[in-house]
Amino acid sequence: MKILFISLGCDKNLVDSEEMLGILQEQGHTITNEEDEAEVIIINTCCFIHDAKEESIETILEMVPRRTNGKCRALVVTGCLAQRYRDEIGIEIPEVDAIVGVSAIDDIANVVNEAVAGMTVSSFADLNVLPQGAKKRVVTTGGHYAYLKIAEGCDKHCTYCIIPKVRGNFRSVPMERVLSQAKQLVADGVKEIILVAQETTTYGKDLYGKKTLHKLLQELCKIKDLKWIRLMYCYPEEIYDELIETMKMNSQICHYLDMPIQHIGNGILKRMGRKTNRTYLVSVINKLRREIPDIVLRTTLITGFPGETDKDFAKVMKFVDEMEFDRLGVFTYSPEEGTPAAKMEGQIAEDIKEARQARIMELQQEISFELGERKIGTIVQVFIEGKVADEDAYVGRTYMDAPGVDGYIFVNTDKQLVSGDFVDVKVTGALEYDLIGEIIDEDEYAK
Repeated sequence: MKILFISLGCDKNLVDSEEMLGILQEQGHTITNEEDEAEVIIINTCCFIHDAKEESIETILEMVPRRTNGKCRALVVTGCLAQRYRDEIGIEIPEVDAIVGVSAIDDIANVVNEAVAGMTVSSFADLNVLPQGAKKRVVTTGGHYAYLKIAEGCDKHCTYCIIPKVRGNFRSVPMERVLSQAKQLVADGVKEIILVAQETTTYGKDLYGKKTLHKLLQELCKIKDLKWIRLMYCYPEEIYDELIETMKMNSQICHYLDMPIQHIGNGILKRMGRKTNRTYLVSVINKLRREIPDIVLRTTLITGFPGETDKDFAKVMKFVDEMEFDRLGVFTYSPEEGTPAAKMEGQIAEDIKEARQARIMELQQEISFELGERKIGTIVQVFIEGKVADEDAYVGRTYMDAPGVDGYIFVNTDKQLVSGDFVDVKVTGALEYDLIGEIIDEDEYAK
């Protein structure tokens, strides 16, 4: 079959999509990007917040005419929306031929065969079981960087989050399996591996009795030709000394940490179910910057959580101004059915949430520009991602930038480069979130 695969949501969902693509290719199916040519359409959905849920539903509905009037013989829905709303999807969108839960992705080839044969299929598995995945997954990020999921599910149970109910309890992927996947990715040309999970920092606690992310990193650093290792989704209260020391001592590990804090007000943090407070957050940020002076910290915040007052928000603004996070994103609070926060008193109007979000981002834009200007004149290593059309320039990333969420550096040069190259660049300018630079030769670098 010619299969069109649409992956929505986060990078963890993307890994699932790539695993399913690998399974389908193993079974002889081919992948197409042409909607008109697709004999099977698979949509891997998200339902983390309202906007993601809406996008998933709209995408399914957009594909329905392909199923009813085109070449498409089966419309398959997978992922978080499928897991959470399996009954509703079957009733409200009867054109969907198959619904596949998040723990049943190993069954995707069988599901496709049965759906094409005219059967209505529903495939779900125990949420506490880890899927095995493909023998060789299909990397869709260009081939030079890839995400590697090291755990599934979450035990945190923040009051605003539906993930534990949709994805199950926290389960680490055994270290030998992670290392095997990493070696395969590098053998296929991947130079940067980005470790992801709902919460990466507690990796190994369920399997080995204690946090062992630092040991996993040490083993990954032994893989020849793996240039960069990047850490995402590290809860601040779980960051520990061995992890910091391992990051500090291994040059392959990017001095970059994604550490979502969500808020700074102690009262709001408690209502959120977060296991930290302002004093601790300040201490861990200061410790990271003291131990790893060139570390880049990315964080995320939520505005308009139930009960957030103007005074609470003012504290957030002051904190963002003082901390000068290198990278920062802001979400407006989304009340999700089935979560404790959705039933809390003090729900806040959307326009207030959005106004607060805009104010933080306006402040962060100023901070980001100032931090960028401080880098003018410095030399940075750049991972080339592509060429700027009709110009002697390329777009790339430094260790300070994760793909898809952070900025870029635009490199002016008449040299011929290809995606995946690493080059030394002198920073010559700064934009709000991006840098501008020029490639330097060896003599200038030595100087």
